[in-house]
Amino acid sequence: MKNKQRGRFIVFEGIDGAGKTTQIELLEKRLRESGRRVYRTAEPTESVSGGLLRDALSGFSKRTVCEMAAMFTLDRIFHNVNPVNGIRKMLEDGYDVICDRYYYSSMAYQGSETDATWVRDMNLNCPEILRPDVCIFLDLAPEQSMARINRGRATQEIYENTEKLTAVRKKFFDVFAELGKTERICVVDAYRSVEEIHEEIFRLV
Repeated sequence: MKNKQRGRFIVFEGIDGAGKTTQIELLEKRLRESGRRVYRTAEPTESVSGGLLRDALSGFSKRTVCEMAAMFTLDRIFHNVNPVNGIRKMLEDGYDVICDRYYYSSMAYQGSETDATWVRDMNLNCPEILRPDVCIFLDLAPEQSMARINRGRATQEIYENTEKLTAVRKKFFDVFAELGKTERICVVDAYRSVEEIHEEIFRLV
């Protein structure tokens, strides 16, 4: 039988290099140990639209900012309504869904380079895009982020430079100032030990 209790929808955000992957893995493990069922996912998705976005983010194919914003929204709609393992389906089946990036990233990354109101409205006014139960934002200074990226990666994506990450981080906080009135958004200091960060996140969740 399906678990009739709806799962929790948890989103992780942060500029590149903030440590989302590590913290998502730790939270997934902790929730499973607590007896929860967990489904981990990410954006861009593994769909065709997600593949096109990864090509654009890597610089392999050129897209305008507006194209990117619209493509992310399309991918996000699919992510929600996919009848096999979409966000809505998994939540209804009783799984806690942990998502690496969501519409906050669109509003911060593309919203810092084009009409932010258009990017926001395209996402928030779409009836098929669910609102998360909580958003965990791992906050890291752009200089700290770039130091981690340079240590850990051989290549960089189009947003991975100090100037762009500074603008994106500022935009994230603009978005949170607006959406924090109606959504649960928790800012977590990501320049600490992995264990300290995890314990705070688990308490928040």
